[in-house]
Amino acid sequence: MDYFSHLDKKGRPRMVDVSHKEATSREAIAEGRVLLPDTIRDVLAGGGTGKGDVFKVAEVAGIMAVKKTSELVPLCHNIRIESVNVSCELLYKESAVAINCKVSTREVTGVEMEALTGVMIAALTVYDMCKGIDKGMVIQNVRLLHKVGGKSGEYRVSEGEVL
Repeated sequence: MDYFSHLDKKGRPRMVDVSHKEATSREAIAEGRVLLPDTIRDVLAGGGTGKGDVFKVAEVAGIMAVKKTSELVPLCHNIRIESVNVSCELLYKESAVAINCKVSTREVTGVEMEALTGVMIAALTVYDMCKGIDKGMVIQNVRLLHKVGGKSGEYRVSEGEVL
């Protein structure tokens, strides 16, 4: 198996040739968290910052990022995205924002990078909108939860690994 398919035989970077692949249904779900100082948690629980609805802005940012993944990750293919859902939820007791991104398409390559990019940019948007209150936020545990489709088949985080 060629584990480093983004390198040619001489070690130079390359975009993987997917010209021979048939389009199939593919889906990926990623998640992440932004740990919050209590000051930010309380502001978000009270309805948001003076900059507007933090969660709605972060969700839109995540969707926009999914559509731009190939421009951000150098060797990613530019693919047609058919569906994106990004959600941000305040976990008050944990002083955290849980972010989830689900991406689907019918394409020749997967959408894992798109789902992970959606989570990261949504998390960075939460950080950006709240940094004026307190810069002590931590973005953590951004990871692929589940993916289906493609040559490698299904991947799912085991139950013990779920946040």
